[in-house]
Amino acid sequence: MILTVTLNPALDLTYAVDALVPHATHRVTAVTERPGGKGLNVAAVLHALGEPVLATGLLGGTTGGRVQDLLAADDIPTSFRRIAAETRRTVAVADGVDATGFWEPGPAVTAGEWRDFVAHFRGLLSGASVAVLSGSLPPGVPSEGYATLIALAADARVPAVLDTSGDPLRLGLAARPDVVKPNAAELAALHGDAGLDERAGADRLLELGARAVVLSRGERGLLAVTPGGSWEAVPPATVAGNPTGAGDACVAALARGLAARTPWDLLLADAAALSAAAVAAPAAGAFDAGAYRRWSNAEETPC
Repeated sequence: MILTVTLNPALDLTYAVDALVPHATHRVTAVTERPGGKGLNVAAVLHALGEPVLATGLLGGTTGGRVQDLLAADDIPTSFRRIAAETRRTVAVADGVDATGFWEPGPAVTAGEWRDFVAHFRGLLSGASVAVLSGSLPPGVPSEGYATLIALAADARVPAVLDTSGDPLRLGLAARPDVVKPNAAELAALHGDAGLDERAGADRLLELGARAVVLSRGERGLLAVTPGGSWEAVPPATVAGNPTGAGDACVAALARGLAARTPWDLLLADAAALSAAAVAAPAAGAFDAGAYRRWSNAEETPC
């Protein structure tokens, strides 16, 4: 079972309007809602692939209950811990041309609630083959929160995949995650060098503690750097669509590959194919199954 952790989930709402006009009243023509958060997207992709998965994290209030209900409706197994504060919402207003987003702040997590989750996570590791730690941290969770969870996973001999940014990424590296998956912007921000060579930046992450780095580079594909070698995988096709969930689909493929001990060349090619298929899908947490089948032999090269 692959365990996904989402500490700052959201209820994602999308309002469809004919046109977005500042300072005007709008009639909404359609409303959609879905569970949001990077770890939940990873769980949804793994579930669609038929992989055993368990989603955990923190949920609170009526909004958290709605997120739980939507996950149950999709038959995604969960084991969340409840908190007192209300789970956040994200609102996207789409006018058929583009979308404007409004992101609420995350809920405040108390020290006791965080300790409770850490103990809960430790218990879930006994049934896990891989732990995926994704997304931002809500207020109250210490910046070294992911480092704490990675250390617990290591003690349980469970590989950990880390997909975050900023201080949680920097501090998480010290706990030696098995894979980290930054994008180019996150890598540059971490090192404070917008002109940093990507390969050099990935090498620095290895020096800081990562056992392997997979850098997502948009249309240029993926770069994997490990102590034993490096590989590139290019997208199998030029895909127009929604790139929002491509990184989460990549993480899902990496976690599945780690669980199966797939060689890096095949693992990276699969991650590139699944990421491209996610771009072809309308929403994060989904992928175009037909496209994925066609593209599952994406080109990969050692470098």
